[in-house]
Amino acid sequence: MTITDPLVIAGRSFTSRLVLGTSRYPNQQVLLDALTAGGTEMVTVSIRRISVAREGESLLELLGPRYHLLPNTAGCYTARDAVVTAKLAREALETDWVKLEVIGDDETLFPDVEQLLPAAEELVKDGFVVLPYCNDDPITCRKLEDIGCAAIMPLGAPIGSGMGIRNPYNLAIIREQCRVPVIVDAGVGTASDAAVAMELGCDGVLMNTAVAQAKDPVLMAQAMRGAVEAGRLAYRAGRVPRKLYANASTTFEGMVEL
Repeated sequence: MTITDPLVIAGRSFTSRLVLGTSRYPNQQVLLDALTAGGTEMVTVSIRRISVAREGESLLELLGPRYHLLPNTAGCYTARDAVVTAKLAREALETDWVKLEVIGDDETLFPDVEQLLPAAEELVKDGFVVLPYCNDDPITCRKLEDIGCAAIMPLGAPIGSGMGIRNPYNLAIIREQCRVPVIVDAGVGTASDAAVAMELGCDGVLMNTAVAQAKDPVLMAQAMRGAVEAGRLAYRAGRVPRKLYANASTTFEGMVEL
C-alpha cells in the first residue's frame, strides 16, 4: 500500500503510523518478527529496564540499525526521576527523543499531570523532542503543546487493559484542538480499537501489550498494521453522516412504472 501522507514529528517523517513497544514478548525472536510484521519504523524501549551495555547482540544492538528508538521513562513517579532518566537515555542511546511518562500510582498507571507538566517543560528547554503520555484531557494536551512537546500521546484506556478507546469524544476534541501529532497510547486491545483511533483523526497509535501478549504476536502485529492503515484511509475518505432513518442508496427517480 502506498502511503501519501507520512507521519511527521519534529521534522522527521515516518511512513508507518504504528509505534510498537518491545517488552513482554515470549522471546526476542518473536519480538523481531512482530516488529517486521507490523511494519513499524519507531519502537519504544524502557531505559530503566534494559541493559545499555553494548556487548554482543543486545536488544539495542538488534533494534538500533533498523528502527528509530524512542526511549521512555516508564517507572518514574516524579518529575525529577523522569528528567534524570531522560538524560541518561540521551547519553546511552545518543538521542534527544523521549517518550515522557510520569505515573501517579501502581494500580491505575494513570499519568500524574502535576508532575508531568514541569518535567515536560524542563526537557523541552533542554532540547529534547518530548512525546508525553498523558490523560485524554483536552486541557492537559493543550498545555503540553504550548510547552513545546513535539507530539501528544493521550491514553485510550489504562495501560495494558485492552479496553479499547473508552472516550472517543475527548480524543476527537484533542485532535481538533492540537496542531501537533496526536498518537493514542495505551489501552488498545485488538485491531478494531486501532482502526477507531485512526478514524477519529489521530495521527498514530502506540501499543505494546495488545501485540506482545496476543496468542500469536506476529499475526496480531500484522492485523494492527492493516487496521492503522485502513483507519487512516477511512478518516481521509470521510465517512457518511449518521442518520436516524434509512436513506435508500438507489433512488426512485427514473424507475419504470409498473
